[in-house]
Amino acid sequence: MSVSVFIDGAAGTTGLEIRERLAGRDDIAIVLLDEARRKDPVARAEALNDSDFVILCLPDDAAREAVSLIANTRTRVIDASTAFRVAEGWTYGFAEVEPGQANAIAEAKRVSNPGCYPTGFLALLRPLVRAGLVPVDWGITVNAVSGYSGGGKAMIAEYQGVNPPPATRAYALGLAHKHVPEMQKHARLEHPPIFTPSVANTYRGMIVEVPLALYRFPRRPTLLACETALREAYPEGGLIRIADGDASAVQIEDDAGTDRLTLRVCGNAETGQARLIATLDNLGKGAAGAAVQNLNIMAGLDPLAGLTV
Repeated sequence: MSVSVFIDGAAGTTGLEIRERLAGRDDIAIVLLDEARRKDPVARAEALNDSDFVILCLPDDAAREAVSLIANTRTRVIDASTAFRVAEGWTYGFAEVEPGQANAIAEAKRVSNPGCYPTGFLALLRPLVRAGLVPVDWGITVNAVSGYSGGGKAMIAEYQGVNPPPATRAYALGLAHKHVPEMQKHARLEHPPIFTPSVANTYRGMIVEVPLALYRFPRRPTLLACETALREAYPEGGLIRIADGDASAVQIEDDAGTDRLTLRVCGNAETGQARLIATLDNLGKGAAGAAVQNLNIMAGLDPLAGLTV
């Protein structure tokens, strides 16, 4: 027996990646609208209401509109936009972020897919906050660089055009990136983190880094204590793995083309300074892979079905 899934926005970058992961599965029946009906409001409303699950790969306002078109209590929704990530009544779709979160997702009617940058940030920081190693009132900085596919079709066209942008470009210089409220809320911090994102001239992949002056924290945690907290938070065999912190270098493409997330605690034990580093595919665990993982959990299927670890 299969469950029916309608991907609203299936022609976009994330939607196409989700379809790739669901292709060929006999436990999933994808509901498709042909090109002529894809933007027909009546056809969309029918698909939204007739499907067991809906995955929204739309801009924020369009995602809100799609949710408003669902007129039954049966259809369950996974939204990949920013629209509902801090909204009441929605379950945050990061299965590993808290103990019991996967169970909450399994029972939820409305699930908000995490952002790509918050996925790396929260995976690194939340276990340390929960363990009391990082104070909730501390000023936290997040440095990150993503492949340009994270910007959608317009940015992809820009980077693949005749005059592509330079190798790396910093943006969101006004410190008001739309992912910041999500980071603060789900890390359970008292202050918004300082988020400094950049985009690189590579299609996919992502590095998210949180530098910490451990010597200034009240408990003065060690690098080992931070790594231990991460290992305790993420058991082996899932999508999140803990790598040794003695790597000579970390590359943006380290987890590109996969749905996994790799975490490292690097730094200098003598000075009490740490570099928490996450690598992931911005289209994998940062978007489409997370959506498929949430779908699997909600449908009672193998959480890793269709995913590349």
